[in-house]
Amino acid sequence: MTRSEALKLIQTHISTKNLVNHSLACEAIMRRLAKHFGEDEELWGLAGLLHDLDYDYTKDKPEEHGYKTLEILGDSVSPEVKNAILAHCEKKVPETLMEKALYAVDPTSGFIVAGALIKPERKLSAIDVEFLMNRFKEKGFARGANREQIKSCENFGLSLEEFLSLALQAMQEIAGEIGL
Repeated sequence: MTRSEALKLIQTHISTKNLVNHSLACEAIMRRLAKHFGEDEELWGLAGLLHDLDYDYTKDKPEEHGYKTLEILGDSVSPEVKNAILAHCEKKVPETLMEKALYAVDPTSGFIVAGALIKPERKLSAIDVEFLMNRFKEKGFARGANREQIKSCENFGLSLEEFLSLALQAMQEIAGEIGL
């Protein structure tokens, strides 16, 4: 599957701009991580872009989340992408580097967006890693962003600070596309 084909699926199956932006942010972070680790940026990007493709269908049926995406995708993506999608929503234990990365990336994009939105500018350019590290310690900030899941970056060799730095840089590069 190409990126343009994946974007068409996003337009067909995702109804909210915020979720489209989340998918684009996760794609950007996954691509950045792939580059960092010398992995396939296209493959990793597809996993990030498509991971919540079924959210509109499964938001009230979390037990189906991930499985519905695989049903929609059929044989159009590799088993590696499918496994990463299942791992991000805890339908399988993250084993590969890509699976572990997507598991950590999913809540990280929301955490970073929350950081940008509390600044008067409401822009990603208004925040830095130090700001994110300080906010990470605040339990009441971005409460929905699972801290343990984000910290699982340590399971694939990145400190929290390194991981947030790569993620923030990736999102800042597409800030115009995601309205931040």
